[in-house]
Amino acid sequence: MKKSKKERSLLNVGFGNMVRADRVVAIAAPNSSPMKRLKDEARDVRRLIDVTHGRKTRSLIVMDSNHIVLSAIQTETISQRYAMLDKNSSDNDKQSD
Repeated sequence: MKKSKKERSLLNVGFGNMVRADRVVAIAAPNSSPMKRLKDEARDVRRLIDVTHGRKTRSLIVMDSNHIVLSAIQTETISQRYAMLDKNSSDNDKQSD
């Protein structure tokens, strides 16, 4: 069985760091109380991945493995990158049919 392009794609989350696009569950802004609790809980159980390089956290990326990735890139920017991966994969699927 052939994997789709999206399943093989990497999503750029800033500073040369990538996550597998097919493993992303949610991309959220970190400033609400539930997101702060989620981040704190992930830190406590050692499932927090900080790729901000010391900058302000602007996005929280929830992975299907329950890992939380902190990024310094705006939530909207990461969402747009994710949408482009999705669009490119659907365009490639149409061409292969």
